[in-house]
Amino acid sequence: MAGTRAPGGGATTGRTGSGRPPRAVEATSRALDERFGTSGFARKALRKAFPDQWSFLVGEIAMYSFVIILLTGVYLTLFFKPGMHEVVYDGSYTKLRGVAMSEAYASTLKISFDVRGGLLVRQIHHWSTLIFMGAILVHLLRNFFSGAFRKPRELNWIIGVTMFMLVMVNGLFGYSLPDDLLSGTGIRILEGVLASIPLVGSYLVMFLFGGEFPGGDIIPRLYVVHVLLIPGLLAALIPLHAVVLTWRQTHTQFPGKGSSNTTVRGYPFFPVFIAKTTALFLWVLGVTTLLAAFVQINPIWLFGPYDPGAISAGSQPDWYMGWLEGALRIMPAWEVTAWGHTVTLSVIVPALAVPGILFTGLAVYPFLERWVTGDHRIHNLLDRPRDVPARTGVGVGGIVFYGVLWAAGGNDVLAARFDVPLFWTTWFFRGAVVLGPVLAYSVAYRICVGLQRRDLGLVRHGLETGIVLRSPEGGFSEAERHLPAERIAAITDPRPPAAVDLEVPPPVGGVESPRGRRAAGRLRAALNRRFRADLAVVPERPAAALEGRDERRDERRPAGSDAPSG
Repeated sequence: MAGTRAPGGGATTGRTGSGRPPRAVEATSRALDERFGTSGFARKALRKAFPDQWSFLVGEIAMYSFVIILLTGVYLTLFFKPGMHEVVYDGSYTKLRGVAMSEAYASTLKISFDVRGGLLVRQIHHWSTLIFMGAILVHLLRNFFSGAFRKPRELNWIIGVTMFMLVMVNGLFGYSLPDDLLSGTGIRILEGVLASIPLVGSYLVMFLFGGEFPGGDIIPRLYVVHVLLIPGLLAALIPLHAVVLTWRQTHTQFPGKGSSNTTVRGYPFFPVFIAKTTALFLWVLGVTTLLAAFVQINPIWLFGPYDPGAISAGSQPDWYMGWLEGALRIMPAWEVTAWGHTVTLSVIVPALAVPGILFTGLAVYPFLERWVTGDHRIHNLLDRPRDVPARTGVGVGGIVFYGVLWAAGGNDVLAARFDVPLFWTTWFFRGAVVLGPVLAYSVAYRICVGLQRRDLGLVRHGLETGIVLRSPEGGFSEAERHLPAERIAAITDPRPPAAVDLEVPPPVGGVESPRGRRAAGRLRAALNRRFRADLAVVPERPAAALEGRDERRDERRPAGSDAPSG
């Protein structure tokens, strides 16, 4: 209702009396506050400041994709039948009429061709899953490179890594449910991985599949995990990760614009952030729907029902599982036989050891970096990736390791496309997965150092103008334009150091320091020295920048005012 100006200068909204809310609303609010203490939290929540930086929105894209996944998943469960009982297809897709298939595959065909809007919802569900995984991965990388995992956010980091693993597993189970030839190939690989586990592998296969592969229970069991167990865990972890811990802690922010380790500069949750995040949800929904409407994905009717005896060429999993496929393809066919048992390293190492090392490394990295740096401070101010070259190099090395394995998952497609032997592509990726991360670390490290030097040049000398001046003595120099303080604030604003000195003191009187007596202490000192080697040093602001800031403040001061500006 349009507001009107009250006699006393206040505004009313058409309500009777003094503009107070209706009694029912007031009574409900008071009842909730008496039982849950909501009013204090609500007042604080509405005033919470959110920094205006684009990278913070990546986590929200993941959250909204999860909402779309839940909504479309509920619709699909109304029509999907998770059974492996064999039926003869008699639906709208004429090319498969009369073909024997599982009930799961037949119901998926029915959703795609006979249920109104079924194919669109299926594709929205699939595309939103891919966007969900991509947003989680980018959000994870953003938090890693900026140091957002440091104290007091270690728990939030571990929750994020756990959700990344859960979503990856749930994606695998989800695209296995239609029981088509492509998804059946993925289940066959899963069976091989389980069977390769020493001692308990055969028991795990019997338990999961309900007998010899393919069994008769795998689809119903994957369905229960896919629609109940993992979504339930995610529904509990996402609010904890995105709401509870985030609201209890000070929001992180990048240096500059007056930000500090104790002060957050941004827009309030209401109404600014609410408006932005609502618009972002609509954008995510719109883009996902457009992709589903115009870009075909997972056309199961082209693959046909799963047949254990059928062999398909060029089959590829979704992108987030491609790195595991690549690890399986490039691992040499090594086996170890001892005491009458054979351990198949060509399956155990790529399918279990590699992901185990990767996810365990991600989970413990905050604590490992704290041990190396000796930094136990609370960090609400983020690092720019260039300011911590060692961490950035490690992150880029990890990206290259993941990317090489992902590309190796299509080594047969690459060999066919470029007409080279499969043997060549396999050995290329075997070498690249070892040398690539080392080279990536070195290159990223040097780029960070170069960017730091460029920042120092901008602070000390300013921008190059291209104007060459000649001095009375005959010398030539380039005119430089110093940047204002606001432009270089991200470089010159104070921030807590990323590491402390843990160097081992030299022996005193022939007695070695306790810190250097143990191998772990010497290793820690060496890693600390490497980490601190090229950390960015916050330079002092040049006098020209400070004078420029004072001149701008004088320009904004009202005429005739002698009061100092704040």
